[in-house]
Amino acid sequence: MALTEQGLQLAQTIRQCMDEYVDIYTSEKLVSSEAEKKSLQVHTFTNFKEAAARNFSAYEGLIFVMAAGIVVRTIAPLLEDKLTDPAVVVFDEQGRHGISLLSGHVGGANELTRQLCQSIGATAVITTATDIQAKLAPDILANRLGLRPWPKVRIKTMNAGLLAGKKIHWRIDRTLPHSVFYKRKLEQYGQTADLYVPSQLLVVLPEEQEQLEVVIMGERQLPELSELPSNILCLTPRRLIAGVGCRRGTPAALVMSALDTACRMIGRDRSFIDELASTIVKRHEAGILYAGDSLVRPVRFYENDRMQQMIEVHQLEKSAFVQEHIGIGNVCEAAAYCSAGKRGGRLALRKTNFEKVTVALLWEK
Repeated sequence: MALTEQGLQLAQTIRQCMDEYVDIYTSEKLVSSEAEKKSLQVHTFTNFKEAAARNFSAYEGLIFVMAAGIVVRTIAPLLEDKLTDPAVVVFDEQGRHGISLLSGHVGGANELTRQLCQSIGATAVITTATDIQAKLAPDILANRLGLRPWPKVRIKTMNAGLLAGKKIHWRIDRTLPHSVFYKRKLEQYGQTADLYVPSQLLVVLPEEQEQLEVVIMGERQLPELSELPSNILCLTPRRLIAGVGCRRGTPAALVMSALDTACRMIGRDRSFIDELASTIVKRHEAGILYAGDSLVRPVRFYENDRMQQMIEVHQLEKSAFVQEHIGIGNVCEAAAYCSAGKRGGRLALRKTNFEKVTVALLWEK
């Protein structure tokens, strides 16, 4: 979002630097006609405050090119929860500094800021204490591994302990489907991680009471907060939803191949997929049904009017070809958001085209 001509120019530069699809919003005062609006590929607004409020929950990341004070005053009434608020990054108009303002860890604002600043030659301003001291906080690792922290109050406990020089020990439920994957990834990040039987995950021995413990376990196994030892933070796997679209009669082999490749693009394999989603128009599509059967995962089909709501809420990119043949302009991303339901989701992989198949991957919030 940009308010001035110089800010708009920087916004366009940022868009060119990103692999993902980026929408640009600017004041209608800067774009004089519909032809210019189409040429610049921008959306316009009359009232900045209203536009920011409308888009705050629509996107996973918001980049403001303007004074940080304007942004703070504008988004303050919109803030809800550090685990669900979008990443917010602020750049000055000349692109000298990029500031990670909100949701630095779970929302990914710190990494987004670093990525953008490296691309445009700006200085990244990161104020998160653990980042300043080069400590890998558990909520950062949770974001990278597709895990959900609980309870939120313990994030502060863990990070304060890290800053005080304490080490974190990771316990992983060995019965989780991907327990070995989590252990291997954590060790690659320099963490100490061990596999535990479920009955020992939350048992803290007297000599362990002063150390920090992060436990990866299934959501159904979470204890009552009153029963959780004070030195433990729990992380539970988020559902990974695959939104799928395909041309009529697409062979199952192409659907499976597309899912395989899409998962590899985010560092996973297809066994991580928890659910497939598509439009009701594709409810008899053999390739999609076969994929669900092969993965032993449910396939959800959604009515187009519900998916259209997701397109509007999340400002999803639309395809004229899909609009003509399906009746809506986006299938895979919209279907994935439908499956996420009230919890919402963050796209791990935006709509990606494969041979006769499109796939989007979304982590449930």
